Amino acid sequence: MNSNLNQHYERAKELRALLNKANYSYYVLDAPEIEDPVYDQLYRELIEIENIHPSLITDDSPSQRLGGIASKGFKNVEHNIPLLSLDNAFNVKELEAWYARISKLISSENKTVKQFDNPELICELKIDGNAISLRYENGILTKAATRGDGKTGEDITTNIRTISTIPLRLLLKNPPSWIEIRGEAFMPNNIFKKLNIERKNTDQPLFANPRNSCAGTLRQLDPKIVASRKLDFFAYSLYLPENWEQNNSNYKKPSSQSESLEFLKNIGFKVNPTYETKKNLQQANSYYRYWEIEKDSLAYATDGIVVKIDKFEIQNLLGATNKAPRWAIAVKYPAEEKATKLRKIIFQVGRSGAVTPVAEFESIELAGTSVNRATLHNSKRLSSLDLHYEDTIIVRKAGEIIPEVIRVIKEFRTVDSQLVEFPQNCPACNSKLIQEASEAITKCINPECTAKLKGLLRHWVSKASMNIDGLGEKIINQLVNEGYVKSIADLYKLEIDSLLELERFGEKSANNLLIEINESKNKNWHKQLYGLGIPHIGEANAKSLSKNFHSIEELNIIAKKAPENISNIYGFGNEMKDAIIQWFDDSSNQNLIRELKAIGFSLKDSLDSNYNSNQLNVLDGKVFVLTGTLDSLTRDEAKELIENAGGKVSSSISKKTDFLLSGEKAGSKLKKAKELGVKIINENEFRLLL
Repeated sequence: MNSNLNQHYERAKELRALLNKANYSYYVLDAPEIEDPVYDQLYRELIEIENIHPSLITDDSPSQRLGGIASKGFKNVEHNIPLLSLDNAFNVKELEAWYARISKLISSENKTVKQFDNPELICELKIDGNAISLRYENGILTKAATRGDGKTGEDITTNIRTISTIPLRLLLKNPPSWIEIRGEAFMPNNIFKKLNIERKNTDQPLFANPRNSCAGTLRQLDPKIVASRKLDFFAYSLYLPENWEQNNSNYKKPSSQSESLEFLKNIGFKVNPTYETKKNLQQANSYYRYWEIEKDSLAYATDGIVVKIDKFEIQNLLGATNKAPRWAIAVKYPAEEKATKLRKIIFQVGRSGAVTPVAEFESIELAGTSVNRATLHNSKRLSSLDLHYEDTIIVRKAGEIIPEVIRVIKEFRTVDSQLVEFPQNCPACNSKLIQEASEAITKCINPECTAKLKGLLRHWVSKASMNIDGLGEKIINQLVNEGYVKSIADLYKLEIDSLLELERFGEKSANNLLIEINESKNKNWHKQLYGLGIPHIGEANAKSLSKNFHSIEELNIIAKKAPENISNIYGFGNEMKDAIIQWFDDSSNQNLIRELKAIGFSLKDSLDSNYNSNQLNVLDGKVFVLTGTLDSLTRDEAKELIENAGGKVSSSISKKTDFLLSGEKAGSKLKKAKELGVKIINENEFRLLL
């Protein structure tokens, strides 16, 4: 073996090991080790070596299989039709090279067929989600599976049935014996943000981006959890039996990708509306450049576009390699990443005792916003980054939403730099930290930890719970540090003399704060429940609990004697049930309940004084969308009134919207409502409805 071949042999061996390990972490463990651009770079290097030396191609090379390994957590299912992946291009030049290759191939295969010259293209956005295969038999959904390794995936039929945009029965007369649909399951950006806010409020690790949170959701064993996360789905390809005769059927059998997308829409699927047919490559390039700028305005994450030959006849002519179709290519957008200097690491202690490392660094601009800090999630993530103080780090916005530190440029590290180590003791109270073997979270379990108390108080006074204006973080810190407040109940025992001893307090501001605190006793039951800070119970979960259990006593009894009634609530699982049971088992929480009731909290349902019991469900099932600035109500106040009256609030206009509540400076939602014929009302008309 000559020296050049030997060198390539060793490098190919190293790349195979790196890529196979990365595939396993990504597909099996749901714990990505390296970011996509790095993976793509390593993969391309391996392909180049194998192209130069075909003798170095081995059976275990990532180039010789379709994807990752199917997880053993679910029943495996074999795909009737393999899920091929797509070859990637990373700029317009590589797209042009692909087009030149297939044009040459078409010409060599069909020298006499004129209509095959300059074939029409179709461009679609590449949704950053998870590929799903759906099988329908006689028009009814019978099987749903993940990609897995392309030949064998995981059976997630029960979870997929919870996605409302996937029909259980096709809108197709006389369907064939089977139809297979391919598409992308994804988590919309607003749902992702809301989920991470709830996880932050319940001291759980944040999801890195919408794609990973979608993957984790699809692999939940409890379909109620899947349903609560409101995943969505875009269908993008269709497979029908070759001998299917569309006699007496309501739709014609497609002969192209564009017709296929229309067919999918007609039979009940949601199809991404941004696709366009293009007559030539120049138009496809324009589509790519347009969405590179406009993608930030979308309600979901996209990491590129997919360009396909439109006609099935030409697709069949071109065929596929063992890995990817020749007639399609994914053109990826470069991820926005920037280097900056790490300044310090803060270890934050949440109200449950969870300790979270947060990196603070020199401010940089990412995706249009200024960023100077990012969570590092937990001790495992901190360790994997191998961070040293004053390191130069690479930061990007995960899913273009949440900043994350993705790697360190070790070449810029100074010789005497110190490793950032996770503390052994609580940064606030110096108690020994613990980490359960089954959890990634490191916790302080000292019940008297002041940091936990401060976190719980911040949660209690927040907008979603008691909404006590004027009681911010600095004042909470002073009250706890001075020993005036040792529990939530102590807030309601404060006297004006104590407040006047604190910085920045005069008699008027102290009186105003005491009034705000006292008035918070009248908040709705679900806000009181949410404010208690039960682990894993976010705002939406607290609302669901309050509708099913009408007082703290009732919930307490259910938790002790019939906890299955909790896990039977739509969207709840064993984790939430166990958290509620453990919370009520804690004697300090039982003391808190007694103290709150003694100072005037109802901790139960009470009718809003503005509406009698006959009015509570006047908006039952009606869907509202809010836009603009209302005269006397905030968005949150209007939303609460709607939900208390049985209605629902959506973030986007559709044909299912019943009312658009419109105020001053209404935006694009007003125009869309007019186009769809949605009833538009102002604040006065809204009050009349109530």
